[in-house]
Amino acid sequence: MTHDRHLTALPWPDYELLDSGDNMKLERFGNVVVARPETQALWRKRRPELWEKADAVFAFRDKKGAWDVRKGVLEAWELSWGPTRFLARLTNFKHTGVFPEQEPNWLWLQQRIAALEGPKVLNLFGYTGIASLAAAHAGALVTHVDASKQSLDWAHENARLSDIPEDRIRWILDDALAFAKREARRGASYDGIVLDPPAFGRGAKGEVWRIEEDLPALLATLKEILSDTPGSFFLINGYAAGYAPYSFAQAVESTFGETGGECGELHIKESSSERVIPAGIYVRFVR
Repeated sequence: MTHDRHLTALPWPDYELLDSGDNMKLERFGNVVVARPETQALWRKRRPELWEKADAVFAFRDKKGAWDVRKGVLEAWELSWGPTRFLARLTNFKHTGVFPEQEPNWLWLQQRIAALEGPKVLNLFGYTGIASLAAAHAGALVTHVDASKQSLDWAHENARLSDIPEDRIRWILDDALAFAKREARRGASYDGIVLDPPAFGRGAKGEVWRIEEDLPALLATLKEILSDTPGSFFLINGYAAGYAPYSFAQAVESTFGETGGECGELHIKESSSERVIPAGIYVRFVR
């Protein structure tokens, strides 16, 4: 059975969770301090004086959210994690294109890749591509798939910032399930598979994705294309509201069988306290 293990992202030079509470979180991305909603933060703020220094605040008015931005905040600004460089932006959906809770998984990916020789890695629902960049920097040949051209362009821009050779990452604008099925028919094989499926989405050709209906079919297809090579790996992340880690773990094991892997929550630790924000779930295993 998959083992319980929560993963905690700690601050790094270009990111820290400064404070949280009252259904908000205060974060520093590089030199930009951002305040945005966080439903998990049911507690009180510890450092209210810091919030007055926020450069951008995401607030809801008339049920619509928007950023209140101070002068001097660029449309996009550069961040780094080790040799990996990428752009942060204030999007209409309160995101910045950077998901710092994934930092323990980026490290894990790089360790897994280092143990293999020139592995091929598939990243589905790849969004802005930091996992793809981390994998490429570690020596993998990456196939990055996303149904949004805007996200794909952002990820490609991040790859250029990180000086990753063009032939190191293959960029695919496609529906994740449709692409995986074609790869299975072609007899393709990957040494590592990473996916971050949303609760609901649309493919590049209007395909509808509903996680409760389509995840089992996608997992079954991915089983066909995950290599049996010792050291090959699988990682699924989840942000869909309502799912517990064991829901994903048992979905994975119902397809792949006993994996001896890990599952749990993804946490972000405040830089000045032991408090954490639960920020998602994951399941991962190594053959």
